[in-house]
Amino acid sequence: MRLGLAVLALGGCLSLAVSSVSAQAQPGAAVSLQLPDGATARSKRETAMGTYALPVGPFSAAGIPLRLKEGHILRRTWHLQSDATVLQVLDVLRRQLVEQGYEILFQCETRQCGGFDFRFGIEVVPAPDMVVSLSDYHFLAAQKPASSVTGAEAADAAEATQVVSLLVSRSGTVTYMQLIEVTPEKQAPLALVTSETSPPALPLQGQTQTASGLENLLEQQGHVVLDGVAFGTGGEALGQEAIASLERLAGFLDEAPKAQVLIVGHTDSVGGLEDNKSLSLRRAQVVKETLVQTYGVAEARIAVAGAGFMAPIASNLTAAGREQNRRVEVVLLSR
Repeated sequence: MRLGLAVLALGGCLSLAVSSVSAQAQPGAAVSLQLPDGATARSKRETAMGTYALPVGPFSAAGIPLRLKEGHILRRTWHLQSDATVLQVLDVLRRQLVEQGYEILFQCETRQCGGFDFRFGIEVVPAPDMVVSLSDYHFLAAQKPASSVTGAEAADAAEATQVVSLLVSRSGTVTYMQLIEVTPEKQAPLALVTSETSPPALPLQGQTQTASGLENLLEQQGHVVLDGVAFGTGGEALGQEAIASLERLAGFLDEAPKAQVLIVGHTDSVGGLEDNKSLSLRRAQVVKETLVQTYGVAEARIAVAGAGFMAPIASNLTAAGREQNRRVEVVLLSR
């Protein structure tokens, strides 16, 4: 589907001030965009080699059409506090993608995408870095065709294509932007040993999640799911399994006396949105109260939020997935 020129015609009347000029993206490099003036970077997550399911059509009874792409995956998010509409922000970024040689494969707005089903069928960076309003979001998928090739090289052209997805949504007074890029890159070969050679013993799961290990994860990823902080459907009480994780978090805060964190509660998809947002906030609050009352952490250093079921990390269609989604995350706000 070739939408590039049509896309530009559609957005021809839209305009929005952008921040300072950045360098033009080079083939194989991360997309370089001029963002709307006032936009702030929220997160950056990289996977050296992974698989991304690129949505290329709306949700239907058969699900969401996906195109699996392998390569280096870069996920970035930004927030914008302004009166700009979702389409105005999308138009600014979309134009730049087209100018940089990207071909729009698919684009939709909330209802055309499939609303709730589309939103929860695609990859979204967890809140609070990315929030998607179920009544106001736009999505597009694009690719940059490979350089002209002939003969035997033609078969590799599709694999060498660079793809991106752009998701823009507005919640309250904040516009949220997410860009996911997949760049085919030659990876350094893994070191190999014969099957008879015994590899070094791996540490037991959780062994490295000491206070210093938690600090490293927070600084590298920006957020961490608290191990053992799990809940039954509709529940908000902490079990004994949560003690070790909370002790590690308290230890980190003790070793970093100026650090401030945000505790974010999450739920599965059982029940309504507002009830789940309230439940998730109570889950975050009980973690904060435990840190303050049991471990002596200053209350002012901990903020709380509830994301409800808007940021799943697993499918809500299975019991195991719902269990993973009933969680609490800690987000590092300052160090």
